[in-house]
Amino acid sequence: MRIIDIAWKDLRQLARDWKAGTFLLAMPIVFTLMFGFAFGGFGGEQDPRLPLGLVNRDEGSLAGRALQEMLENSEVVRPVLLDDLPASELEGQVRSGEVAAVVTIPAGYGERLLAGESVPLELIVDAESNAGISIGSEVQALSARVAGAATTARLSAQAYAAARGVPADAAYLHESMERALSAWADPPFRIVEGQAQEQGGAYRLVGGFSHASPSMMVQFAISGLIGAAEILVLERKTGAMQRLLTTTVARAEIILGHFLAMVAMIAAQFVILILFAHFLLRVEYLRQPLATLLVTVAMALWTASLGLLIGALARSPEQVILFALVPMFILAGLGGAWVPLEFTSPTFQAIGHLTPTAWAMDGLENIVVRGLGVGSVLLPVGILLAYAVVTFGLALWKFRFE
Repeated sequence: MRIIDIAWKDLRQLARDWKAGTFLLAMPIVFTLMFGFAFGGFGGEQDPRLPLGLVNRDEGSLAGRALQEMLENSEVVRPVLLDDLPASELEGQVRSGEVAAVVTIPAGYGERLLAGESVPLELIVDAESNAGISIGSEVQALSARVAGAATTARLSAQAYAAARGVPADAAYLHESMERALSAWADPPFRIVEGQAQEQGGAYRLVGGFSHASPSMMVQFAISGLIGAAEILVLERKTGAMQRLLTTTVARAEIILGHFLAMVAMIAAQFVILILFAHFLLRVEYLRQPLATLLVTVAMALWTASLGLLIGALARSPEQVILFALVPMFILAGLGGAWVPLEFTSPTFQAIGHLTPTAWAMDGLENIVVRGLGVGSVLLPVGILLAYAVVTFGLALWKFRFE
């Protein structure tokens, strides 16, 4: 009961300190929003595709309509329909940046393809720019699909004529080409760039908050220890801890009471940030509630152990801030909170996984980014608990009551 009394005293004291609330909730939420929007936000709210001016002079043909539809469904370009203007005016729109390029589907495009001709598209683009290269490759790939469908229809018509002794009519050609084009609408496989998350048997792209939320939660949990560690320093400096020893309260109860307050404070921070991210930012922590709970508890125990160690080592409030912020920046940087470790070199990844923050990030991102279950967090949780035990042992070794 005395342990709970000491913990409750610390929590009430922290509740009156505006700095604790700033580091525990305000700053992680602000930085989560800032980094999340910088790396894609909710995803899908803005069209990231390159704007491509489109002049379709062959809208009446199946090939012309099919190519326009493919461009509209492209993941690389976003067609902007333009009037049939002179080439100089179309070039002006590219130079002014209104569109990244302009493509013109010439008149008679579909008829000439079915006749076996090679029909080049008129493309106005800066061929040396990255956007120009991407657009040129996409337009070439999609036009090749349409040309291939026309070739398929033509070969089918030739086979029909050879088998029946009469030439195929226009309706047969049209139907054959439609069937060839429909095959492209549902290919047997496709490559999608991005991070996928399983949901109800399907996969969807994960937004930028799915990395920003875990990273800021892990990072600011450490800085949130400042207020709790300062309590230990002030109790020693004012003699309150020594006076407490003159009562029937045991030393172990004092340490465990302060530790319990830190665990409760960090756990409450995690719960609030998880609920905020899940319901407002659509980061699906609660798709695997047990896995999220295990990682949260392990993180809270390790972070509280670090707070106890900081409180044991620091001799002044200024040292508390120093001992909290320096490890925060080092562990966050090495642990993949700023840049995902999978985007770094193998050497950096190996060094990063010597830190508990890297395992905390692995556990959380296994849930919200990779769409994995409880089994995927058992190793990160085990390693975090091992770090918690070692850090708690160091805190006990260095703890002083005076």
